Amino acid sequence: MTMMRGDTDAIRALQGLADSRSSVRLRAALAVGTAPDPCFVDKLIERCAIEPEFFVRDMLTWALTRHPVSLTLPKLLREVRSERVQARSQALHTLSKIGDRQAWPAITRALLSDADDEVARSAWRAAVVLVPEGEALTLATGLATQLGRGERETQLSLSQALVALGEVAGPALHAATTAEDPRVRAHALATQRLLRDPDAGFELAIEEAKRVAALTGAPKGRRLTCVDR
Repeated sequence: MTMMRGDTDAIRALQGLADSRSSVRLRAALAVGTAPDPCFVDKLIERCAIEPEFFVRDMLTWALTRHPVSLTLPKLLREVRSERVQARSQALHTLSKIGDRQAWPAITRALLSDADDEVARSAWRAAVVLVPEGEALTLATGLATQLGRGERETQLSLSQALVALGEVAGPALHAATTAEDPRVRAHALATQRLLRDPDAGFELAIEEAKRVAALTGAPKGRRLTCVDR
């Protein structure tokens, strides 16, 4: 029996996804996304969990977004519960790109506070995209529990997520400015500034906030705000 050209192209693309050369994997992912087919979905998701190159992972995500949500969503939701860190992170990233709010219940407190910073950051970004109307305040409160966490990149990601929620994040940030931990206070103050002025640089905002948090502390019975500078 003669194999159809489409079958040979699909086989070549699937083989390319596992090639040792990143350039070949990138071209294969592009080809899969350009001509989507249900037979590709499982392999794309499997590859997302182990692909070492950022640009290839991003192309894999793009290829998945080209397939029907009815096929990709159930499989991605299983991946966010994977024990493999990269599988969780990349599945969350892909869900944020698909943007289907059916995925919202999968964004649990456990993911928002995942021990791995990359997973948590992916969860924060996905949560902001997927949060349904009426849940933003609860999300902001949950995100605020992560203030002060990690280094600059992680803190910037969290600030960006809170700023993306808008004014609904205000009460949670205001409460965090009285936290005992100076890192939490500083991060909350910096995020408040970004909320008021999204064009303000994060580096400047966090450095100024650190000075305020260190000098002023968290006096009892008084809430600290950025105007205390």
